[in-house]
Amino acid sequence: MIQDKRLLGGVAGAVLLAAVGGFSVARCTSEAPATSADDAATNEQAAAETPSDTLVMSAAAIKDSGVVTEMISAGGLGAEIVAQAIITPSPTGEAIVTARAGGAVTRVLKRLGDPVRAGEALAVVESRDAAQIAADRTAAGAKATLAQKALARERYLYDQKVSARVDLETAQAEAASAAAEAQRARVAAGAANITSDGRGVILASPISGRVTAMKISLGAYVQPETELFRVADPRQIQIEAAVGASDATRLSAGDKAIIELPDGHTVEARVRAVTPTLSGETRAATAVLDVTNSLLQPGLAVRVRMMPSRGATTSAIVVSEEAVQSVGGRDVVFVRTANGFKATPVTTGQRSAGRIEIASGLPVGTTIATRNAFLLKAELGKGAGEEE
Repeated sequence: MIQDKRLLGGVAGAVLLAAVGGFSVARCTSEAPATSADDAATNEQAAAETPSDTLVMSAAAIKDSGVVTEMISAGGLGAEIVAQAIITPSPTGEAIVTARAGGAVTRVLKRLGDPVRAGEALAVVESRDAAQIAADRTAAGAKATLAQKALARERYLYDQKVSARVDLETAQAEAASAAAEAQRARVAAGAANITSDGRGVILASPISGRVTAMKISLGAYVQPETELFRVADPRQIQIEAAVGASDATRLSAGDKAIIELPDGHTVEARVRAVTPTLSGETRAATAVLDVTNSLLQPGLAVRVRMMPSRGATTSAIVVSEEAVQSVGGRDVVFVRTANGFKATPVTTGQRSAGRIEIASGLPVGTTIATRNAFLLKAELGKGAGEEE
């Protein structure tokens, strides 16, 4: 009987232990799904907290994507004159180098693209004309020396009462004439840039810069006053924009301008002058703009936006048409935020020359995406597709 009770007690304990173990397993099993559900709820809440019209992008990502931003200001289409322009060297920023005498090229000292200093030799041309110029200089100098000696002798004789005054005056005139001839010969030799041995002429650059063109070969015969080199200083440039007759009357010296480069970047400039007459071919005036950016290359075609001081301004904001995108049937612009961009609905107005007025929805001083704004639209649409 006692053994039966002990056996019964052992079985009861085993059953109790199994029950406790089963409860523990059941508890652990029931807690795991609860945790997964909580995580999913948290993710859904985080996704809900991020607005569907917002893009999160770092500054590095924005730069890599090629998106360009710009701070906008009020003014309306009447406050801007949009024109096509070309970057050209200033009148003192480019020089044409020619030979002052004909002859054969004996030395070529500079090549295309080489930097040069003002007065530095580019090539040497051996010329019979140069030899004649050098000989004339030597002969004129000798005559001037002889005339000075004759004048000194006549002055001595006149002081000794031996020679008449008329002889002294004749000697003075001959000395003055010989000195003038010697000066002319020296100037001619200097203008031709004769070599020290008198056998050739030196082709020297009048300005500092780089060789941008050359039409010369070693041993070739060149004619006088023929263009052989072209030197340009990239720091001395100007921008020439073609403007209509009505727009030309609104521009004044000192008006602000913005240069739009092909890569989307902008450079500030100032109107220096506007031609008072129209071109016979284009029937347009030329606005000359000064710019201090030395990275601009002459010959590059750009678009300029000039803000005339006598322009009709309004409270409307003007942006490029590329900055306005259509999202969900609405016109929006992408406003720069601390973490990326936000699609902001706007009301548009008139359009002209690739520019569009923003009638409402965008405050002055806001920074928005202008160039490549369509990439932001695509990224925003991609996020909306993933959510669906």
